[in-house]
Amino acid sequence: MPLRGSRAAGPWGRLLLLPPPPPPLLLLALAACAARASEITFELPDNAKQCFYEEIAQGTKCTLEFQVITGGHYDVDCRLEDPDGIVLYKEMKKQYDSFTFTASRNGTYKFCFSNEFSTFTHKTVYFDFQVGEDPPLFPSENRVTALTQMESACVSIHEALKSVIDYQTHFRLREAQGRSRAEDLNTRVAYWSIGEAIILLVVSIGQVFLLKSFFSDKRTTTTRVGS
Repeated sequence: MPLRGSRAAGPWGRLLLLPPPPPPLLLLALAACAARASEITFELPDNAKQCFYEEIAQGTKCTLEFQVITGGHYDVDCRLEDPDGIVLYKEMKKQYDSFTFTASRNGTYKFCFSNEFSTFTHKTVYFDFQVGEDPPLFPSENRVTALTQMESACVSIHEALKSVIDYQTHFRLREAQGRSRAEDLNTRVAYWSIGEAIILLVVSIGQVFLLKSFFSDKRTTTTRVGS
């Protein structure tokens, strides 16, 4: 069953990255990939909590990986529960992490991201939830005969391409996080420069009036006291 998201009371985030419709020839391949992994980048407002649900069969190996891309101190609370409500994973104020587990029973597993500890800072969170192992590149790979040289080369290329995809994903996340930090720093520098300019202007005007008061003529009055 594909990944499902839910919203509780209060404001919730919206999905930011929506891929365009794939060509017809790629629908089958993408459907197979969707059954194994779900990658989502979403916005998590302040005082908000976003939960997702996944149907997992017993004995299936799963991996949850997440990273906060923008917002505040780049941290978020994460919690993973099995169908009985038993907490399998719980971390508070984490910037990024990865957790691998094997499903102990059939049912719906739930994992949530919380930004309830933040009062005014929005976060952008990315997560990758992988369910099960990748199917063999060749269905008859477990046959008695050895793989041909062409098949071995295809398997090697396939594994290398998966590594390239993982590296590209992490580099894109780092680039987005670095860009966010640079924009935040640029905004702070701009505000600081404006503040310094205002302070210099006020000090300059004050010095002008102070110097003017030193050189201004003061009239003195003389009072005669009669005898």
